[in-house]
Amino acid sequence: MDGQSAAFSLVVLIIVVALIFDYVNGFHDAANSIATVVATRVLSPGVAVAWAAFFNFIAFLVFGTAVAKTIGGDMVDITKIQGGDQLFVLLAGVLGATIWNLITWYLGLPTSSSHALVGAYAGAAMTAFIYQSGFDNPLLVLKAAGWIKTLTFIVLSPLIGMTLGFTLMVAVYWIFHKVSVNKVDRAFRIGQLFSAGAYSLGHGGNDAQKTMGVITIALVAGGYLQMEAGGKLPDVPLWVVLSAHAAIGLGTLSGGWRIVKTMGTKIVKLQPVGGFCAETAGAITLFGATAAGIPVSTTHTITGSIVGVGSAKRFSAVKWGVAGRIVWAWVLTIPMAALIAALTYGVILVIEKLTGRI
Repeated sequence: MDGQSAAFSLVVLIIVVALIFDYVNGFHDAANSIATVVATRVLSPGVAVAWAAFFNFIAFLVFGTAVAKTIGGDMVDITKIQGGDQLFVLLAGVLGATIWNLITWYLGLPTSSSHALVGAYAGAAMTAFIYQSGFDNPLLVLKAAGWIKTLTFIVLSPLIGMTLGFTLMVAVYWIFHKVSVNKVDRAFRIGQLFSAGAYSLGHGGNDAQKTMGVITIALVAGGYLQMEAGGKLPDVPLWVVLSAHAAIGLGTLSGGWRIVKTMGTKIVKLQPVGGFCAETAGAITLFGATAAGIPVSTTHTITGSIVGVGSAKRFSAVKWGVAGRIVWAWVLTIPMAALIAALTYGVILVIEKLTGRI
């Protein structure tokens, strides 16, 4: 196989694996979109995933590709990796993120697919840099601006969601305190259809773009697209946009029932009014972050929103032991995904040297 054919095959493989990651992202993060609406029994699980998948897909009509450009162009300086190893880095990155997602899905932990992807991408890139240039400051391959945004919002997105969830819940209590519980319940059962749709729109808008960024940078590394001035990612092709949204929508349609149980019942017991406030708080946070091109964790955001809603009822309503276990999974996601991707990069190199092809 000549060099050009090998590069083409690698690009195709990366695209396929990236879309598989997007699919896994969809069913891993289905809980983010449907846990509250299922836990409150507003929708059955089957209808809920169909509702969420629809809004995951149509998000491309609402949001641009600012997050994709952050992931593809502002996190890793791929030009510091020489030759065809750029494609090996991308392949190891999406494989590492997918493996970590499957592990945490099996354990029922609602970790961040976004942070798994950026962690794996960084781990593979730093390993390649060390392999090519030695241990002299492998952090040079990372771009500070993108990481500052991402790491800042690891903390801010759940706090914003928590604050908005708490505020909305208190406001609802104050506005409707003289209305009968049954009337409030009926009203917010309808309202939750809209809030769940809005959250799924934000989820699709932010998460699908991360895969778009990886695929687009793979097309650049393969010579099929050119970077813009200043190392900025070029415009994302329409077929990449539609493919990514379709993959995440199909993944959501498959549902991630292990994590739905954790998110919907183990953190705090929700009623329709609480589900509405949590989803609305999460949607507002995601809309703002996506518009600003910030790749946030939809998992962190909705978990923070649920905790904020529960805290508004009473502090003890939140099962802090479960929440603490989730936080530990968050802390471990970036380094563990980076480690898995680093090992995967090593395996890819071994295969390439033994066979001369992937």
